Amino acid sequence: MKPFSLTKPSDLEAAIKAHAEEPEAQFIGGGTNLLDLMKYGVMEPKSLVDLQDLGFQEIEQRSDGGLSLGAGVTNAETAHHPKVKSKYPLLAQAILSGASPQLRNMATNGGNLMQRTRCYYFYDCATACNKRQPGSGCAALKGYNRIHAILGASDQCIATHPSDMCVALAALDAVVRVKGPEGEREIPLEEFHRLPGEHPEKDTVLTDSELILSIELPSSRYSQHCHYLKVRDRESYAFALVSVAAALHLEEGRIVDSRVALGGVAHKPWRARAVEDFLRDKDCDRGLFLQAGKLAVRDAKGYGHNDFKLELAPRAIAEALLQAWKGTNS
Repeated sequence: MKPFSLTKPSDLEAAIKAHAEEPEAQFIGGGTNLLDLMKYGVMEPKSLVDLQDLGFQEIEQRSDGGLSLGAGVTNAETAHHPKVKSKYPLLAQAILSGASPQLRNMATNGGNLMQRTRCYYFYDCATACNKRQPGSGCAALKGYNRIHAILGASDQCIATHPSDMCVALAALDAVVRVKGPEGEREIPLEEFHRLPGEHPEKDTVLTDSELILSIELPSSRYSQHCHYLKVRDRESYAFALVSVAAALHLEEGRIVDSRVALGGVAHKPWRARAVEDFLRDKDCDRGLFLQAGKLAVRDAKGYGHNDFKLELAPRAIAEALLQAWKGTNS
């Protein structure tokens, strides 16, 4: 790890200013991902701006019935918060399926959104990776790509986003509130992360020195029928091969509306809107869920080692919807 300076700003404005004054600075909260990247030499910031003492550590009720999740609240505190568990069990399930208890106790909500891919080649500085070094190529395209994307990829990058929490947030129509030198703005979670395109080095739409303040959750009708399914190589501390956040709003067994998002299949949490449109105003049925799942992979493409995801993803969607239909507490 190369030497770096550490700045501990006194307030939000000082943090933004400190970051803006050092082009190679990074914000740091819990540090559960950034410090690993620094140790591997993947990221080499000259300065870290410490956010731990700046607040953003509250979960508050919104006037519209939703919740505001402070960016500095830990993943563990969020998952176990009574209002999250009762109103947004899908989010609690997703968070608790990720990382380990020790990491969830340190990792922050804002940091979870800013996680970088776990692609083998991104972490290996001896290999080609356009995300780590733009223009160097993508070793995963013809390499061992078992964990890689089948949706939204490009010839520049086929990495996947690693977060479980963000998959649930995409399904719940979350909004990210940020602030930078130009002021404050809100970004729908679905638009917050980018597809790789020609610039896979850019993970999000954040501009220079913008800082995440909170995650805003609108009121939800999906607390009674939702399920987070994570398919992985082992039960403990493994990233998703495919994950599904599924939620149903039912009236007399009929689907009024639904929310479906996928993880482990794209450079960002993938909202399956074709599935949602197909399910609307239909009666729940396992066969229906299997049909719906196939719609999510109509434009999918495997790269050899990950071809199995083309079959796994629709089956995972069907199973997640089936479990959501049974009821959150069943």
